[in-house]
Amino acid sequence: MKQLSRSRRIAGAAAVVGALLATAGCGGGGSDDEGSGAGFNAAVKGVAAKSAKKGGTLKFINKQEFDSLDPQRQYYGFAWDFSRFYARQLISYAPKPGNAANELVPDLATSTGKITNGGKTYTYTLRDGITWEDGSPITSKDVKYGIERIWAKDVVSGGPGYLRQVLDPKGEYKGPYKDKSKDKLGLKGIQTPDDKTIVFNLAKPNGDFEQMLAMPTGSPVKADKDTGAKYTNRPFSSGPYKVQSYTPGKSLSLVRNSNWKKASDPIRPALPDKISVTFNSNLEAIDRLLIKGDYDVFLSATGMTPSGRNDALKQHKGNVDNITTSFVRYVDFTTKVKPFDNIHCRKAVVYGTDYKSLQTTRGGPQAGGDLATNMLPKSVKGSDDYDPYGILKRGGKADPAKAKDELKQCGKPNGFSTSIVARNDQPAEVDAAEALQASLKKVGINLNVEPIQGSTSASITGSPAVMKKRGYGLSMTGWGPDFPTGQGFSQPLIDGRFIEQTGNYNVSETNDAAINKYFDDALKETDPDKAGAIYQKMNHKVSDLAVQMPFIYEKNITWRSSRLTNAFSSAAYNGRYDYSQLGVVK
Repeated sequence: MKQLSRSRRIAGAAAVVGALLATAGCGGGGSDDEGSGAGFNAAVKGVAAKSAKKGGTLKFINKQEFDSLDPQRQYYGFAWDFSRFYARQLISYAPKPGNAANELVPDLATSTGKITNGGKTYTYTLRDGITWEDGSPITSKDVKYGIERIWAKDVVSGGPGYLRQVLDPKGEYKGPYKDKSKDKLGLKGIQTPDDKTIVFNLAKPNGDFEQMLAMPTGSPVKADKDTGAKYTNRPFSSGPYKVQSYTPGKSLSLVRNSNWKKASDPIRPALPDKISVTFNSNLEAIDRLLIKGDYDVFLSATGMTPSGRNDALKQHKGNVDNITTSFVRYVDFTTKVKPFDNIHCRKAVVYGTDYKSLQTTRGGPQAGGDLATNMLPKSVKGSDDYDPYGILKRGGKADPAKAKDELKQCGKPNGFSTSIVARNDQPAEVDAAEALQASLKKVGINLNVEPIQGSTSASITGSPAVMKKRGYGLSMTGWGPDFPTGQGFSQPLIDGRFIEQTGNYNVSETNDAAINKYFDDALKETDPDKAGAIYQKMNHKVSDLAVQMPFIYEKNITWRSSRLTNAFSSAAYNGRYDYSQLGVVK
């Protein structure tokens, strides 16, 4: 009964949201019934409230604390986006709407890299006039030192390790804090022949190297301002803003960096005078405060609550954007847990799933997202409409006949029992797992839903041994790209060489020689289109193996305050607004 009543509530909410969105879509931009915003979906269609006016305070609110303000330690997507206010890189993403944001453009460097040595050497020249917040020049040595910090995993932990993998795959360097050289710049993979030149020597070609440099891990750090693990409390600014005050869990305030020069920065307009972040643990309260006008943007941009989005769509449609993110919501098969070591048992789940019911738990097609038929999001080159199981042809409904045929082929004609893990601090995951439970029961597959705390997922779903010991055959989850390529999205999930015993993301433990080779071949390509063609083949192979079951290309309902200017959805930041471009009306 509980499951049935829950399903009815979700279905009803999804229907209401769908009707409201349909009405909003008919409303034109700026009509009276849309409220005082720039118009429904204005930041999806282009730039909402375009303006070059400076001044005012841009006010963010968020439930979740930053994982770190230290650029080398950040891994939360919203933290990467926010860090553009105070951290720069040699290369960054274009401040353009939609998929155009995936273009890499020069930031601290005068141009994108000069590539030589068969794709293994990248050379950059730094711009004139780039300075730290104290007015001293940013040098090539500062860039090298900042990158070196990610080798000091005992002090600077948490951030992505891509640069370590491509510059020092054998792990020979120990980081600047253990560096025996006089200037603490002993990493051999980076050379600084003068203060304006920096040269990277890769162990082998990697066509996504510049994507890695565009991450916050590529930010410079001034050695004499480095406070090690405490750097997160007060990072030294290379961007247009600097930290004024920070009380973790309560608030953060940025003010202008008076030594930043617009002439040296082709990316950031630096419109607000001040930027504030307030933390609030109550999501429904956050929605009310946004609608009231006390804040401008929900920082993590994970969407409004059902009650919040209903109120927003009814009364303030002009302040709402229905953003397509780069996240895919999916189910992982644990192929080392029986019976999912048999492909036909996996396919029985695929055919026995009512995708529409899972979509409904996420808010329906408008608020939740489009039905997914494969594992590459649309923002990544190589994505297509590959649908080997005919999900769209049957409107997302289950195919019981094919499910039962697959059960026969896997030697389980009467079905089987298994368990699925879902994070209970992400209620939509538990709802989706329970919808899957109801769907699979109709074909004889009994699914036990095991809620876990999200904070424990690294030690449960991230541990192959624990998944096997507990017999967890399925895992309800979601994933967005570290950077917008097949490597940045798929490699941690599906390359067999990325299977870890702790902190594992290849939950299916797929180690297929053909898939691994596709990654190797794609990484040799410096042409994104050619690499994308290879990733497409890789993704088709993954689909054919039925080791993951995607069901939603995620969308969410995002609030945009009436004060906000220059708001647009950026594919490079998983559909969030490009925070570095935002301004406010005073």
